[in-house]
Amino acid sequence: MFLETGTLGALTVTPAATAVFTMVLTEGPLSRVSLARRLGLSSAAVTKAARPLIETGYLRELAATKRTGLGAGRPASPLAVRADREFFAGVKITEDELIGVVCDLRAEIRTSAHRPLAGDGVDAVVNTLGELVGELLDGPGGYRHRTRRLGLAISGDVDRTTGLVRYSPFLKWRDVPLMEHAAKITGLTVTVENDVKALTTAEHWFGEGVGAESFALVTVGTGIGCGLVVNGRMVSGAYGVAGEIGHIGVDMAGPSCHCGGRGCVEAIAGTHAIVRQARDHSDLPDMSIDDAVALARGGDQQIRAVFARAGHAIGSGIAAVANLVGPDRIVVSGEGLAAYDLFEAHIRTGFERQAFGAAVQCSLSIRPLPFEEWARGAAAVSIQSLVAP
Repeated sequence: MFLETGTLGALTVTPAATAVFTMVLTEGPLSRVSLARRLGLSSAAVTKAARPLIETGYLRELAATKRTGLGAGRPASPLAVRADREFFAGVKITEDELIGVVCDLRAEIRTSAHRPLAGDGVDAVVNTLGELVGELLDGPGGYRHRTRRLGLAISGDVDRTTGLVRYSPFLKWRDVPLMEHAAKITGLTVTVENDVKALTTAEHWFGEGVGAESFALVTVGTGIGCGLVVNGRMVSGAYGVAGEIGHIGVDMAGPSCHCGGRGCVEAIAGTHAIVRQARDHSDLPDMSIDDAVALARGGDQQIRAVFARAGHAIGSGIAAVANLVGPDRIVVSGEGLAAYDLFEAHIRTGFERQAFGAAVQCSLSIRPLPFEEWARGAAAVSIQSLVAP
């Protein structure tokens, strides 16, 4: 791990320090005794690993607390992350706008802003990105001088190592070196990640996935995505597309999907798919997703059936994940769950119907998600790239 310390240059940190810092960051505050026990290190090794992190302001000691039990003795001084030591910008790129945040080292959002996109061309998006990042860093809060990293989250097939967007279906991009473009216009160190994997990183390090050896995050919205953590590590697969729950076939006689398949979860339950089906059942050719939600909540049984079908498809896809991977818990989220009341029961029914045996016992958490959380996920990836590149 390399923790850059500004004018002091780069501080090279040992594997023990990496482990200590990561555990305090994601699960702290923690005492040295607790860290030693959980990491399998001696107390002396923990103290040695923590010292340079305290000296450079990444960790701090909290007020001493009394120990209890057989190990009672000198009061312990838990170690905690100094959250304002460094800030991280994060931006979620959608097909029509950019959502940006500045987060502290604990991935808490300090400020946010939105910028509409004039077009989906690479130059237009990158120029707007530069303007948005400037607004975030130079506005109230004065984050510019302590922000050196930017995380970007975008839908599609992304090579995180090179920052290349191989394919983004909603922007219609192919082989775009986004990291290179963004670094040039912002002057920051940039990470680029698939948006669902970025959100999964945030949940793994700072949310419901903390402490879970395996879990899955399923997102519902324009697309249906899934991030997987197994044995404490994100699963990308040999080709970087592991977890594409949206393209699991759940109805071979169902509608065709933009991926070329038929009856995919996304072709039934993605936002565009719901709108298309709702229009087919009404005389409103310009119906929006908000219109469809309003009609369903107003009692339109045909539109309610569209949401029910979507919920069952999502539940069946989630069951496939539970059957194949066996995660401790599954979090279902995304901006599409603003229509939570129309989805939840059907998602659970679809899941319970298709989950095999004990897989049905998997904890299923279903909650809406504001777009700012996607941007926070991008910032979380940039935090992770600092701590464990």
